[in-house]
Amino acid sequence: MMPAKTVIVITGPTGSGKTALAIEIAQHFHTSIISVDSRQCFRELNIGVAKPTATQLALVHHEFINSHSIHDSVNAALFESLAIQWCEEIFSNRDVVVMAGGTGLYIKAFRDGLDEIPAVDEAIRRDIQQRYRVGGLDWLKESIRLSDPLFYATGEISNPQRMMRALEVIQSTGRSILAFRNLQKKKNPFRILEFGIRQPRKELYHRIDHRVDQMMDSGLLEEVKSLIPFQHLNALQTVGYKELFDHLNGKMNLEDSISLIKQNTRHYAKRQLTWGNSQKDLIWLEDDFFNRILDVYTSHNRDSI
Repeated sequence: MMPAKTVIVITGPTGSGKTALAIEIAQHFHTSIISVDSRQCFRELNIGVAKPTATQLALVHHEFINSHSIHDSVNAALFESLAIQWCEEIFSNRDVVVMAGGTGLYIKAFRDGLDEIPAVDEAIRRDIQQRYRVGGLDWLKESIRLSDPLFYATGEISNPQRMMRALEVIQSTGRSILAFRNLQKKKNPFRILEFGIRQPRKELYHRIDHRVDQMMDSGLLEEVKSLIPFQHLNALQTVGYKELFDHLNGKMNLEDSISLIKQNTRHYAKRQLTWGNSQKDLIWLEDDFFNRILDVYTSHNRDSI
C-alpha cells in the first residue's frame, strides 16, 4: 500500500529553529515547504521577519515566501485557500508536504477551516484603522468592551489586528465575530502530523536576544527607515518594525528600542507556546527533532496499512 498523503507541520515559538528543521525534513522527502508565517510572505519585509536566506530558499522550493506586497490584503482565509491549492499541486508527484511557521491562526485555518463571516463595510474598516492610529490600544480595548462584550470576555484583547477585525464585524453585521464560529471541522483528504519545537525557556530567550542583535548588525534599522512611508499599514504593525518606527519618530532612543524588540519577541514566543499547548494533536519535539519526526511519520504509515 502506498504511504498516505501527509502534511508535516513544524511550528513552535519564534527563534526555535523551525526553518532549518523544515529544510532538513523537506530535503529528506524531496518535497516543497509551505511557509505558515503571516509576515514572511511580504516582499518588502526581510531582516525583521527572519525570512529564510537566499541560500536556504535555493535548497528547497518555498511557497508563501515573497508572494505578496505589504499593500495586499493577506489573511487566514486567503492562506487557507492558497495552501490547499499548493498541497494539491505538490501531492500530484510527492507523498509529503512540509509546512513550517509560527502563525497559529493560519495553521488552524488550514487544518480546521474558517468561519463564514460576511464581507465588512470597507468604510467601517478604514474608520476603525484611523481611530486606532489616533487612540491606540486603550481606545481599541474600550471600543470592544462596549460594542462586543462577548469578544472582550473571551477573545484576544492583546492582539490589535484581531480586535480591529472583531470591531469591524460587529459594526458591519450587528453580530459578534464569535457568533460566526464554525464548530464543524472540515475533513481533509490528507493526513496532518503537527510537531512543535520546545526548548528550555532560558535557551529560547538567549536565542531570541542573539537573533535580534544579529538583525541589527545585518541592517534592520536601514530596512525600517526605508519603510517609514508605509508604517501605518497593517503588515508593519509587527515586532521589530514598530519599535524602530518609534525610535525613528523620536519617541525613544535606539538602545531602548532594541531592548523592547527583545522583550516583545519573548512575549510573542510565550504566546506561541501557549497556543501550542492548547492544540491537542500537537507532538512536542524536545530533542533529536529530525529523527523524532521520521519515527512518527513511519509509525503512522505502518499503522494505516
